[in-house]
Amino acid sequence: MILHSAGPGLLLAAALAACAPAPPRAARGVRPEPVLPGTAAPSVSAVATAAAPRFESVLLPGVPHVRQKPDFCGEAAAEMFLRKLGQPIDQDLVFALSGMDPARGMGATTRELKTALERIGLRVGPVWHSVRADAAALRALFAELHADLRRGVPSIVCMHYDERPQSTEHFRLVLGYDAAQDEVVYHEPAEDDGAYRRMPLARFLQLWPLKYDAAAWTVIRLRLDPGELVPADTLRASAPARLAPASLAQHIMELREKLPVGFSVRLEPPFVVVGDGPPEQVEASARHTVRWAVDLLKRDFFRADPAYVIDVWLFRDDQSYRRGAQYFFGEQPSTPYGYYSHRHRALVMNIATGGGTLVHEIVHPFMEANFPACPAWLNEGLGSLYEQSSSRDGHIIGLTNWRLAGLQRAIREGKVPSFATLAATTSEQFYDQDPGTNYAQARYLCYYLQEQGLLVRYFGEVVAGHAADPTGYKTLQRVLAEPDMTAFQRKWERFVLGLRFP
Repeated sequence: MILHSAGPGLLLAAALAACAPAPPRAARGVRPEPVLPGTAAPSVSAVATAAAPRFESVLLPGVPHVRQKPDFCGEAAAEMFLRKLGQPIDQDLVFALSGMDPARGMGATTRELKTALERIGLRVGPVWHSVRADAAALRALFAELHADLRRGVPSIVCMHYDERPQSTEHFRLVLGYDAAQDEVVYHEPAEDDGAYRRMPLARFLQLWPLKYDAAAWTVIRLRLDPGELVPADTLRASAPARLAPASLAQHIMELREKLPVGFSVRLEPPFVVVGDGPPEQVEASARHTVRWAVDLLKRDFFRADPAYVIDVWLFRDDQSYRRGAQYFFGEQPSTPYGYYSHRHRALVMNIATGGGTLVHEIVHPFMEANFPACPAWLNEGLGSLYEQSSSRDGHIIGLTNWRLAGLQRAIREGKVPSFATLAATTSEQFYDQDPGTNYAQARYLCYYLQEQGLLVRYFGEVVAGHAADPTGYKTLQRVLAEPDMTAFQRKWERFVLGLRFP
Protein backbone atom coordinates (compact mmCIF):
# COMPACT_ATOMS: atom_id res chain seq x y z
CA MET A 1 0.00 0.00 0.00
CA ILE A 2 1.28 3.48 -0.89
CA LEU A 3 0.44 6.14 1.66
CA HIS A 4 -0.23 9.78 0.84
CA SER A 5 -0.52 12.63 3.27
CA ALA A 6 -3.78 14.55 3.16
CA GLY A 7 -3.15 16.86 6.09
CA PRO A 8 -1.68 16.76 9.57
CA GLY A 9 -1.83 13.29 11.01
CA LEU A 10 -3.86 11.86 8.12
CA LEU A 11 -2.55 9.16 5.79
CA LEU A 12 -4.48 8.01 2.76
CA ALA A 13 -4.12 4.76 0.87
CA ALA A 14 -3.64 5.21 -2.87
CA ALA A 15 -5.41 2.89 -5.23
CA LEU A 16 -3.07 0.28 -6.62
CA ALA A 17 -5.48 -0.63 -9.33
CA ALA A 18 -5.61 -0.04 -12.97
CA CYS A 19 -8.89 -1.70 -13.96
CA ALA A 20 -10.90 -4.66 -15.10
CA PRO A 21 -10.45 -5.44 -18.82
CA ALA A 22 -14.01 -6.68 -19.27
CA PRO A 23 -16.59 -8.32 -17.06
CA PRO A 24 -16.62 -10.81 -15.51
CA ARG A 25 -12.89 -11.58 -15.83
CA ALA A 26 -10.79 -10.10 -13.04
CA ALA A 27 -8.21 -7.46 -13.81
CA ARG A 28 -4.57 -8.41 -13.90
CA GLY A 29 -2.14 -6.87 -11.48
CA VAL A 30 -4.75 -5.12 -9.38
CA ARG A 31 -5.62 -5.15 -5.73
CA PRO A 32 -8.91 -6.69 -4.56
CA GLU A 33 -10.89 -5.05 -1.83
CA PRO A 34 -9.66 -6.35 1.53
CA VAL A 35 -12.07 -8.02 3.91
CA LEU A 36 -12.01 -6.18 7.23
CA PRO A 37 -12.90 -8.45 10.16
CA GLY A 38 -15.77 -7.23 12.26
CA THR A 39 -16.77 -4.37 9.95
CA ALA A 40 -19.58 -3.84 7.50
CA ALA A 41 -20.06 -1.08 4.96
CA PRO A 42 -23.36 0.76 4.73
CA SER A 43 -25.76 -0.93 2.34
CA VAL A 44 -26.92 0.62 -0.92
CA SER A 45 -30.30 1.28 0.61
CA ALA A 46 -28.72 3.03 3.58
CA VAL A 47 -26.84 5.32 1.27
CA ALA A 48 -29.94 5.93 -0.83
CA THR A 49 -32.10 6.94 2.09
CA ALA A 50 -29.58 9.21 3.78
CA ALA A 51 -30.88 12.74 4.12
CA ALA A 52 -29.11 14.85 1.53
CA PRO A 53 -29.79 17.59 -0.98
CA ARG A 54 -30.75 16.60 -4.52
CA PHE A 55 -28.69 17.51 -7.54
CA GLU A 56 -29.87 19.06 -10.78
CA SER A 57 -29.42 17.35 -14.15
CA VAL A 58 -26.22 17.99 -16.06
CA LEU A 59 -24.60 16.26 -19.07
CA LEU A 60 -21.43 16.77 -21.10
CA PRO A 61 -22.45 15.65 -24.61
CA GLY A 62 -20.35 14.61 -27.57
CA VAL A 63 -17.56 12.84 -25.70
CA PRO A 64 -16.28 9.97 -27.89
CA HIS A 65 -16.13 6.51 -26.36
CA VAL A 66 -12.93 4.45 -26.47
CA ARG A 67 -12.61 0.76 -25.62
CA GLN A 68 -9.68 0.23 -23.33
CA LYS A 69 -6.81 -2.12 -24.00
CA PRO A 70 -6.34 -4.72 -21.24
CA ASP A 71 -5.87 -2.96 -17.89
CA PHE A 72 -5.74 0.50 -19.54
CA CYS A 73 -9.06 1.80 -18.19
CA GLY A 74 -7.58 5.01 -16.77
CA GLU A 75 -5.64 5.67 -19.94
CA ALA A 76 -8.74 5.09 -22.09
CA ALA A 77 -10.87 7.34 -19.86
CA ALA A 78 -8.32 10.11 -20.35
CA GLU A 79 -8.22 9.56 -24.13
CA MET A 80 -12.00 9.95 -24.36
CA PHE A 81 -12.12 13.47 -22.97
CA LEU A 82 -8.89 14.48 -24.69
CA ARG A 83 -10.52 13.58 -27.99
CA LYS A 84 -13.42 15.84 -27.04
CA LEU A 85 -10.88 18.62 -26.48
CA GLY A 86 -9.35 17.98 -29.91
CA GLN A 87 -6.18 16.48 -28.47
CA PRO A 88 -5.04 13.39 -30.48
CA ILE A 89 -3.54 11.64 -27.47
CA ASP A 90 -4.33 7.93 -27.29
CA GLN A 91 -4.21 5.58 -24.32
CA ASP A 92 -0.76 4.29 -25.27
CA LEU A 93 0.69 7.79 -25.10
CA VAL A 94 -1.09 8.43 -21.80
CA PHE A 95 0.59 5.30 -20.42
CA ALA A 96 3.99 6.41 -21.73
CA LEU A 97 3.57 9.85 -20.13
CA SER A 98 2.63 8.27 -16.80
CA GLY A 99 6.12 6.90 -16.19
CA MET A 100 4.61 3.57 -15.20
CA ASP A 101 7.20 0.78 -15.38
CA PRO A 102 6.02 -1.53 -18.18
CA ALA A 103 7.79 -4.43 -16.48
CA ARG A 104 4.94 -4.45 -13.95
CA GLY A 105 2.64 -5.67 -16.70
CA MET A 106 -0.37 -3.54 -15.75
CA GLY A 107 -2.02 -0.24 -16.53
CA ALA A 108 -1.20 3.01 -14.76
CA THR A 109 -2.14 3.26 -11.11
CA THR A 110 -3.71 6.41 -9.70
CA ARG A 111 -0.37 8.01 -8.91
CA GLU A 112 1.02 7.45 -12.41
CA LEU A 113 -2.25 8.44 -14.10
CA LYS A 114 -2.16 11.73 -12.17
CA THR A 115 1.39 12.28 -13.45
CA ALA A 116 0.31 11.72 -17.07
CA LEU A 117 -2.72 14.02 -16.85
CA GLU A 118 -0.66 16.82 -15.34
CA ARG A 119 2.04 16.43 -18.00
CA ILE A 120 -0.68 16.84 -20.62
CA GLY A 121 -1.79 20.07 -18.95
CA LEU A 122 -4.94 18.98 -17.12
CA ARG A 123 -5.61 20.27 -13.61
CA VAL A 124 -6.64 17.22 -11.61
CA GLY A 125 -7.18 18.89 -8.23
CA PRO A 126 -7.03 16.95 -4.95
CA VAL A 127 -7.01 13.24 -5.84
CA TRP A 128 -7.01 11.19 -2.64
CA HIS A 129 -9.71 11.94 -0.08
CA SER A 130 -10.15 10.34 3.30
CA VAL A 131 -13.76 10.46 4.51
CA ARG A 132 -15.55 8.98 7.46
CA ALA A 133 -17.41 5.81 6.63
CA ASP A 134 -20.89 7.21 6.09
CA ALA A 135 -23.17 8.27 3.26
CA ALA A 136 -23.19 11.97 4.04
CA ALA A 137 -19.44 12.26 3.54
CA LEU A 138 -19.68 10.52 0.17
CA ARG A 139 -22.50 12.81 -0.96
CA ALA A 140 -20.39 15.82 -0.04
CA LEU A 141 -17.64 14.59 -2.37
CA PHE A 142 -20.17 13.85 -5.08
CA ALA A 143 -21.46 17.41 -4.69
CA GLU A 144 -17.97 18.64 -5.58
CA LEU A 145 -17.87 16.32 -8.60
CA HIS A 146 -21.34 17.54 -9.65
CA ALA A 147 -20.27 21.19 -9.32
CA ASP A 148 -17.37 20.48 -11.69
CA LEU A 149 -19.73 18.87 -14.17
CA ARG A 150 -21.80 22.04 -14.18
CA ARG A 151 -18.63 23.91 -15.16
CA GLY A 152 -18.02 21.44 -18.02
CA VAL A 153 -15.33 19.49 -16.17
CA PRO A 154 -15.69 15.69 -16.03
CA SER A 155 -13.90 13.41 -13.61
CA ILE A 156 -12.14 10.08 -13.73
CA VAL A 157 -13.04 8.10 -10.63
CA CYS A 158 -11.46 4.95 -9.27
CA MET A 159 -14.11 2.63 -7.90
CA HIS A 160 -14.92 -1.05 -7.54
CA TYR A 161 -16.03 -2.67 -10.78
CA ASP A 162 -19.11 -4.19 -9.16
CA GLU A 163 -20.41 -5.51 -5.83
CA ARG A 164 -18.60 -8.85 -5.80
CA PRO A 165 -16.45 -9.33 -2.66
CA GLN A 166 -13.20 -9.53 -4.65
CA SER A 167 -14.17 -6.98 -7.29
CA THR A 168 -11.24 -5.18 -8.86
CA GLU A 169 -10.67 -1.45 -8.81
CA HIS A 170 -11.56 0.30 -12.03
CA PHE A 171 -11.44 3.77 -13.61
CA ARG A 172 -14.57 5.28 -15.17
CA LEU A 173 -15.23 8.68 -16.77
CA VAL A 174 -18.16 10.54 -15.17
CA LEU A 175 -19.97 12.83 -17.62
CA GLY A 176 -23.32 13.69 -16.08
CA TYR A 177 -26.19 13.21 -13.68
CA ASP A 178 -29.91 12.67 -14.40
CA ALA A 179 -32.01 14.17 -11.59
CA ALA A 180 -35.26 12.58 -12.77
CA GLN A 181 -33.83 9.09 -12.52
CA ASP A 182 -31.25 9.86 -9.81
CA GLU A 183 -28.57 8.29 -12.00
CA VAL A 184 -24.90 9.00 -12.69
CA VAL A 185 -23.98 9.08 -16.39
CA TYR A 186 -20.56 7.77 -17.33
CA HIS A 187 -18.41 6.20 -20.05
CA GLU A 188 -17.49 2.57 -19.37
CA PRO A 189 -14.08 1.89 -20.97
CA ALA A 190 -14.22 -1.89 -20.44
CA GLU A 191 -16.98 -2.53 -22.99
CA ASP A 192 -17.57 -1.72 -26.65
CA ASP A 193 -21.01 -0.17 -26.07
CA GLY A 194 -19.97 1.68 -22.94
CA ALA A 195 -20.87 5.23 -23.97
CA TYR A 196 -23.18 7.21 -21.67
CA ARG A 197 -23.98 4.33 -19.37
CA ARG A 198 -26.19 4.96 -16.33
CA MET A 199 -25.89 3.85 -12.74
CA PRO A 200 -28.13 4.72 -9.80
CA LEU A 201 -26.43 7.26 -7.61
CA ALA A 202 -26.90 4.98 -4.63
CA ARG A 203 -24.96 2.21 -6.38
CA PHE A 204 -22.28 4.65 -7.52
CA LEU A 205 -21.77 5.81 -3.94
CA GLN A 206 -21.55 2.20 -2.80
CA LEU A 207 -18.85 1.30 -5.34
CA TRP A 208 -16.84 4.52 -5.22
CA PRO A 209 -15.08 4.35 -1.83
CA LEU A 210 -12.07 2.04 -1.38
CA LYS A 211 -12.63 0.62 2.07
CA TYR A 212 -9.09 -0.03 3.26
CA ASP A 213 -10.03 1.10 6.77
CA ALA A 214 -13.15 0.47 8.84
CA ALA A 215 -13.54 4.05 10.01
CA ALA A 216 -12.17 6.08 7.08
CA TRP A 217 -12.65 5.34 3.40
CA THR A 218 -10.37 6.41 0.54
CA VAL A 219 -12.16 8.15 -2.32
CA ILE A 220 -10.28 8.87 -5.55
CA ARG A 221 -11.23 11.46 -8.17
CA LEU A 222 -9.14 13.07 -10.91
CA ARG A 223 -10.72 16.21 -12.39
CA LEU A 224 -10.11 16.80 -16.10
CA ASP A 225 -9.98 20.57 -15.95
CA PRO A 226 -8.15 21.86 -19.06
CA GLY A 227 -5.32 24.16 -18.16
CA GLU A 228 -2.64 25.08 -20.68
CA LEU A 229 -2.66 21.88 -22.74
CA VAL A 230 0.65 20.73 -24.18
CA PRO A 231 0.45 20.03 -27.94
CA ALA A 232 0.17 16.34 -28.72
CA ASP A 233 3.19 16.45 -31.04
CA THR A 234 5.34 17.84 -28.26
CA LEU A 235 4.21 15.11 -25.89
CA ARG A 236 4.72 12.44 -28.53
CA ALA A 237 8.25 13.65 -29.20
CA SER A 238 9.09 13.16 -25.54
CA ALA A 239 7.92 9.53 -25.57
CA PRO A 240 10.07 6.60 -26.80
CA ALA A 241 9.89 6.32 -30.57
CA ARG A 242 10.25 2.53 -30.65
CA LEU A 243 9.02 -0.14 -28.32
CA ALA A 244 6.69 2.27 -26.56
CA PRO A 245 6.13 1.47 -22.88
CA ALA A 246 2.46 0.72 -23.56
CA SER A 247 3.41 -1.96 -26.08
CA LEU A 248 5.75 -3.57 -23.60
CA ALA A 249 3.18 -3.52 -20.80
CA GLN A 250 0.47 -4.97 -23.06
CA HIS A 251 2.87 -7.62 -24.33
CA ILE A 252 3.79 -8.71 -20.81
CA MET A 253 0.10 -8.95 -19.89
CA GLU A 254 -0.56 -11.14 -22.95
CA LEU A 255 2.39 -13.37 -22.09
CA ARG A 256 1.24 -13.88 -18.53
CA GLU A 257 -2.19 -14.90 -19.79
CA LYS A 258 -0.77 -17.89 -21.69
CA LEU A 259 2.10 -18.94 -19.44
CA PRO A 260 1.66 -22.07 -17.34
CA VAL A 261 2.51 -22.05 -13.66
CA GLY A 262 6.25 -22.03 -13.03
CA PHE A 263 7.25 -19.38 -15.59
CA SER A 264 8.48 -15.93 -14.65
CA VAL A 265 8.85 -12.81 -16.79
CA ARG A 266 11.52 -10.10 -16.72
CA LEU A 267 11.84 -7.00 -18.89
CA GLU A 268 15.19 -6.19 -20.45
CA PRO A 269 14.40 -3.81 -23.34
CA PRO A 270 14.18 -4.52 -26.20
CA PHE A 271 13.62 -8.06 -24.95
CA VAL A 272 11.15 -9.69 -22.61
CA VAL A 273 12.80 -12.62 -20.86
CA VAL A 274 10.61 -15.64 -20.06
CA GLY A 275 11.93 -18.63 -18.14
CA ASP A 276 10.76 -21.78 -16.42
CA GLY A 277 13.75 -22.02 -14.10
CA PRO A 278 13.89 -20.58 -10.58
CA PRO A 279 12.94 -16.88 -10.73
CA GLU A 280 16.33 -15.81 -9.37
CA GLN A 281 18.07 -17.67 -12.21
CA VAL A 282 15.81 -16.07 -14.82
CA GLU A 283 16.56 -12.69 -13.25
CA ALA A 284 20.32 -13.39 -13.32
CA SER A 285 20.23 -14.41 -17.00
CA ALA A 286 18.19 -11.33 -17.88
CA ARG A 287 20.59 -8.98 -16.13
CA HIS A 288 24.00 -10.57 -16.58
CA THR A 289 23.62 -12.02 -20.07
CA VAL A 290 20.86 -10.18 -21.96
CA ARG A 291 21.42 -6.69 -20.55
CA TRP A 292 25.20 -7.05 -20.69
CA ALA A 293 25.18 -8.19 -24.32
CA VAL A 294 22.66 -5.57 -25.47
CA ASP A 295 24.59 -2.72 -23.86
CA LEU A 296 27.93 -3.73 -25.36
CA LEU A 297 26.64 -4.65 -28.82
CA LYS A 298 24.88 -1.30 -29.08
CA ARG A 299 28.03 0.49 -27.99
CA ASP A 300 30.00 -0.79 -31.00
CA PHE A 301 27.64 -1.96 -33.71
CA PHE A 302 23.95 -1.12 -33.45
CA ARG A 303 22.14 2.17 -33.00
CA ALA A 304 18.51 1.09 -33.37
CA ASP A 305 16.54 -1.37 -31.27
CA PRO A 306 14.26 -3.84 -33.02
CA ALA A 307 10.95 -2.20 -33.90
CA TYR A 308 8.90 -4.83 -32.10
CA VAL A 309 9.03 -6.75 -28.84
CA ILE A 310 11.15 -9.90 -28.93
CA ASP A 311 10.77 -12.65 -26.35
CA VAL A 312 13.76 -14.53 -24.99
CA TRP A 313 12.57 -17.97 -23.88
CA LEU A 314 14.98 -19.59 -21.43
CA PHE A 315 14.10 -23.25 -20.91
CA ARG A 316 15.87 -24.88 -17.99
CA ASP A 317 17.01 -28.11 -19.72
CA ASP A 318 16.86 -30.04 -22.98
CA GLN A 319 13.55 -31.72 -22.21
CA SER A 320 11.90 -28.45 -21.22
CA TYR A 321 13.40 -26.73 -24.29
CA ARG A 322 12.03 -29.25 -26.77
CA ARG A 323 8.67 -29.53 -25.04
CA GLY A 324 8.35 -25.73 -24.83
CA ALA A 325 9.27 -25.16 -28.48
CA GLN A 326 6.55 -27.61 -29.50
CA TYR A 327 3.94 -26.26 -27.07
CA PHE A 328 4.42 -22.53 -27.70
CA PHE A 329 5.60 -22.50 -31.34
CA GLY A 330 4.54 -25.83 -32.82
CA GLU A 331 8.04 -26.79 -33.92
CA GLN A 332 10.94 -29.00 -32.93
CA PRO A 333 14.40 -27.37 -32.64
CA SER A 334 17.08 -28.40 -35.11
CA THR A 335 19.83 -27.53 -32.62
CA PRO A 336 20.28 -28.55 -28.98
CA TYR A 337 21.37 -25.02 -28.02
CA GLY A 338 18.82 -22.51 -29.23
CA TYR A 339 17.65 -20.48 -32.22
CA TYR A 340 16.09 -17.20 -33.34
CA SER A 341 12.62 -17.37 -34.89
CA HIS A 342 11.80 -14.28 -36.94
CA ARG A 343 8.25 -15.58 -37.50
CA HIS A 344 7.57 -15.85 -33.77
CA ARG A 345 9.78 -12.91 -32.84
CA ALA A 346 11.46 -15.07 -30.26
CA LEU A 347 14.84 -16.35 -29.14
CA VAL A 348 14.30 -19.91 -27.95
CA MET A 349 17.09 -21.22 -25.72
CA ASN A 350 18.16 -24.28 -23.81
CA ILE A 351 19.86 -22.22 -21.12
CA ALA A 352 21.39 -25.35 -19.58
CA THR A 353 23.94 -25.27 -22.42
CA GLY A 354 25.16 -21.86 -21.25
CA GLY A 355 24.65 -18.28 -22.32
CA GLY A 356 26.88 -18.31 -25.40
CA THR A 357 24.17 -19.27 -27.85
CA LEU A 358 21.91 -16.63 -26.30
CA VAL A 359 24.44 -13.86 -27.01
CA HIS A 360 24.91 -15.25 -30.54
CA GLU A 361 21.19 -15.11 -31.21
CA ILE A 362 20.80 -11.63 -29.71
CA VAL A 363 22.96 -10.35 -32.59
CA HIS A 364 20.41 -11.40 -35.23
CA PRO A 365 17.38 -9.25 -34.32
CA PHE A 366 19.69 -6.27 -33.92
CA MET A 367 21.19 -6.99 -37.33
CA GLU A 368 17.68 -7.25 -38.74
CA ALA A 369 16.85 -3.81 -37.35
CA ASN A 370 20.07 -2.07 -38.34
CA PHE A 371 21.43 -3.85 -41.41
CA PRO A 372 18.76 -6.11 -42.91
CA ALA A 373 20.81 -6.58 -46.08
CA CYS A 374 23.80 -7.94 -44.15
CA PRO A 375 25.35 -10.90 -46.00
CA ALA A 376 24.82 -14.19 -44.20
CA TRP A 377 28.51 -14.83 -43.66
CA LEU A 378 28.97 -11.57 -41.73
CA ASN A 379 25.70 -11.93 -39.83
CA GLU A 380 26.68 -15.40 -38.62
CA GLY A 381 30.34 -14.52 -38.27
CA LEU A 382 29.54 -11.72 -35.84
CA GLY A 383 26.94 -13.81 -34.01
CA SER A 384 29.31 -16.78 -33.74
CA LEU A 385 32.13 -14.56 -32.53
CA TYR A 386 30.21 -13.79 -29.35
CA GLU A 387 29.27 -17.37 -28.52
CA GLN A 388 32.28 -17.23 -26.24
CA SER A 389 32.67 -13.64 -25.16
CA SER A 390 33.95 -11.25 -22.56
CA SER A 391 34.69 -7.54 -22.40
CA ARG A 392 37.85 -5.51 -22.80
CA ASP A 393 38.04 -1.82 -21.92
CA GLY A 394 34.26 -1.59 -21.94
CA HIS A 395 33.80 -3.31 -25.30
CA ILE A 396 32.56 -6.79 -26.13
CA ILE A 397 35.14 -9.24 -27.45
CA GLY A 398 34.94 -12.77 -28.74
CA LEU A 399 37.21 -15.47 -27.32
CA THR A 400 38.38 -18.68 -28.91
CA ASN A 401 35.78 -21.41 -28.71
CA TRP A 402 34.81 -24.94 -29.74
CA ARG A 403 34.68 -24.10 -33.45
CA LEU A 404 38.46 -23.68 -33.52
CA ALA A 405 39.45 -27.37 -33.63
CA GLY A 406 37.36 -28.16 -36.70
CA LEU A 407 38.64 -25.08 -38.53
CA GLN A 408 42.27 -25.93 -37.76
CA ARG A 409 41.70 -29.46 -39.07
CA ALA A 410 40.14 -28.11 -42.28
CA ILE A 411 43.07 -25.70 -42.77
CA ARG A 412 45.58 -28.54 -42.45
CA GLU A 413 43.58 -30.58 -44.95
CA GLY A 414 43.35 -27.66 -47.39
CA LYS A 415 39.54 -27.61 -47.29
CA VAL A 416 38.88 -23.97 -46.37
CA PRO A 417 37.44 -21.91 -49.27
CA SER A 418 38.86 -18.55 -50.24
CA PHE A 419 37.46 -15.44 -48.61
CA ALA A 420 36.13 -14.38 -52.00
CA THR A 421 34.15 -17.62 -52.14
CA LEU A 422 32.90 -17.23 -48.56
CA ALA A 423 31.81 -13.62 -49.10
CA ALA A 424 30.00 -14.49 -52.34
CA THR A 425 27.77 -17.13 -50.72
CA THR A 426 24.05 -16.48 -50.78
CA SER A 427 22.05 -17.21 -47.63
CA GLU A 428 20.99 -20.55 -49.09
CA GLN A 429 24.59 -21.44 -49.95
CA PHE A 430 25.90 -20.35 -46.56
CA TYR A 431 23.34 -22.32 -44.55
CA ASP A 432 22.35 -25.24 -46.78
CA GLN A 433 25.53 -25.89 -48.79
CA ASP A 434 27.99 -25.39 -45.96
CA PRO A 435 31.12 -27.50 -46.59
CA GLY A 436 31.48 -27.68 -42.81
CA THR A 437 33.62 -24.57 -42.42
CA ASN A 438 31.38 -21.56 -43.16
CA TYR A 439 30.52 -20.66 -39.57
CA ALA A 440 34.03 -21.23 -38.25
CA GLN A 441 35.73 -19.41 -41.14
CA ALA A 442 33.42 -16.41 -40.77
CA ARG A 443 33.87 -16.41 -36.99
CA TYR A 444 37.65 -16.47 -37.02
CA LEU A 445 37.84 -13.86 -39.77
CA CYS A 446 35.85 -11.59 -37.45
CA TYR A 447 38.11 -12.68 -34.59
CA TYR A 448 41.21 -11.71 -36.63
CA LEU A 449 39.71 -8.30 -37.43
CA GLN A 450 38.91 -7.86 -33.74
CA GLU A 451 42.44 -8.68 -32.66
CA GLN A 452 43.82 -6.22 -35.22
CA GLY A 453 41.47 -3.49 -33.89
CA LEU A 454 39.63 -3.39 -37.22
CA LEU A 455 36.28 -5.14 -36.63
CA VAL A 456 34.16 -2.16 -35.59
CA ARG A 457 35.59 -0.06 -38.41
CA TYR A 458 35.03 -2.85 -40.93
CA PHE A 459 31.41 -3.36 -39.91
CA GLY A 460 30.69 0.36 -40.13
CA GLU A 461 32.20 0.60 -43.59
CA VAL A 462 30.34 -2.46 -44.85
CA VAL A 463 27.05 -0.90 -43.74
CA ALA A 464 27.90 2.47 -45.29
CA GLY A 465 29.17 0.97 -48.57
CA HIS A 466 26.69 -1.84 -49.01
CA ALA A 467 25.22 -0.53 -52.27
CA ALA A 468 28.61 -0.59 -53.98
CA ASP A 469 29.92 -3.71 -52.22
CA PRO A 470 27.01 -5.95 -51.18
CA THR A 471 29.18 -8.92 -50.19
CA GLY A 472 31.65 -6.86 -48.13
CA TYR A 473 34.63 -8.44 -49.87
CA LYS A 474 36.07 -5.28 -51.46
CA THR A 475 35.65 -3.46 -48.17
CA LEU A 476 37.46 -6.30 -46.39
CA GLN A 477 40.40 -6.01 -48.72
CA ARG A 478 40.55 -2.24 -48.29
CA VAL A 479 40.28 -2.28 -44.48
CA LEU A 480 42.92 -5.02 -44.23
CA ALA A 481 45.15 -3.10 -46.66
CA GLU A 482 45.91 -6.45 -48.31
CA PRO A 483 46.23 -6.20 -52.10
CA ASP A 484 46.93 -9.94 -52.38
CA MET A 485 44.08 -11.77 -50.64
CA THR A 486 45.59 -15.18 -51.42
CA ALA A 487 48.69 -14.21 -49.48
CA PHE A 488 46.50 -12.78 -46.72
CA GLN A 489 44.61 -16.06 -46.42
CA ARG A 490 47.89 -17.93 -45.85
CA LYS A 491 48.77 -15.38 -43.13
CA TRP A 492 45.32 -15.73 -41.58
CA GLU A 493 45.58 -19.53 -41.59
CA ARG A 494 48.92 -19.35 -39.74
CA PHE A 495 47.24 -17.03 -37.24
CA VAL A 496 44.38 -19.48 -36.71
CA LEU A 497 46.68 -22.46 -36.34
CA GLY A 498 48.48 -20.61 -33.56
CA LEU A 499 45.28 -20.17 -31.50
CA ARG A 500 44.32 -22.45 -28.63
CA PHE A 501 41.08 -23.55 -27.02
CA PRO A 502 40.65 -24.09 -24.20
